Amino acid sequence: MNTATLTAMVARHEWFGQLDPESRSWIGILARSGIDGFVTWFSGEPFVPESVFDAAPRAMARRITLQQTVDLVRTTTEVVEEQIQHLLPRGDRQPLQFGIVHYSREIAFAAAAIYARAAEARGAWDSRIEATIVDAVVRAETDESVMSRASTLGWDTDSKVAVAIGGAPETVVLDGLRRAAAKLSLEVLAAPQGDRLVCIFGGDGVSDPVEACERISQLQEHFAPGPVVVGPTVDNLAGAPKSARAAASGYRAAKAWPEGPTTLLSEDLLPERALAGDGHARRILSGEIYPSLAASKELLETCVGFLDCGSSMEATARALFVHPNTVRYRLKRIQDVTGYNPADPREAYVLRLAITLGRLH
Repeated sequence: MNTATLTAMVARHEWFGQLDPESRSWIGILARSGIDGFVTWFSGEPFVPESVFDAAPRAMARRITLQQTVDLVRTTTEVVEEQIQHLLPRGDRQPLQFGIVHYSREIAFAAAAIYARAAEARGAWDSRIEATIVDAVVRAETDESVMSRASTLGWDTDSKVAVAIGGAPETVVLDGLRRAAAKLSLEVLAAPQGDRLVCIFGGDGVSDPVEACERISQLQEHFAPGPVVVGPTVDNLAGAPKSARAAASGYRAAKAWPEGPTTLLSEDLLPERALAGDGHARRILSGEIYPSLAASKELLETCVGFLDCGSSMEATARALFVHPNTVRYRLKRIQDVTGYNPADPREAYVLRLAITLGRLH
């Protein structure tokens, strides 16, 4: 029966012939163990179905897929049924045929249980690797070993990346987060850290920071109630600590702007971050926004005058001795060079703090 089983495996399954000799030999041992197990089981002796697979090394679970194991069980069962027709008297065939049907079911469930435990073990191991990657990004230690670990999880290390930080729910269901992110064309590496959930998002959906924020906002239900702050988009996983640093700073400072949107970019919180002591936020305000404004004396005077006059166009024009249309034109120029509109109360706050820090610097 064992020889007939191996012959049938070669004839019916192309994948069997593509295995290395060692793997084929182990499958032969499994087939023999399964046939011997049927004899033991049918005779009524104590028998544990999973013991059929004890002869195979643990590495076989990685070389042979569950589908291939099902093929092995099915083919062995069919061969035994065929041999019963040839080797046994007619009166003995029916009970043995019923027996092999029940036995093959037990073996199939045993194989499924073995693969399920292997999958759970791999899942737990993957979760530990994922947590170490997220921790390394937060601590700014993304060396080659971190890139290698991410690659083992199927992560494209050259994909653009944005880090988002929000509150961790009481029950963190990362599988649900991953499925929801995949529907939005987002890849994700996530891990809870204390009372916060840190997510590294990649894929086509993070190329544009604003678009990334909009997509991540659709995942709000997977975070605890409260703000979710998205760091700036960086070129790859190696640069992710920059995004994580900004997101963490923004998450800490978000409580100072509870009226803001639930999901927001870290750049939307520059004033709060600067006041909370974030040196990077202060440098952006004083070293990037202020110089672009101070490059033109007229724009700087108009911006300060407009803010001092309570955002009144006419009052600003009178204070500067210019026409209101001139003020209107300069305000548009201020928005063009800084990216912030002085007529918007929130953006005026950013400009006011940038001017203050810039002058102090």
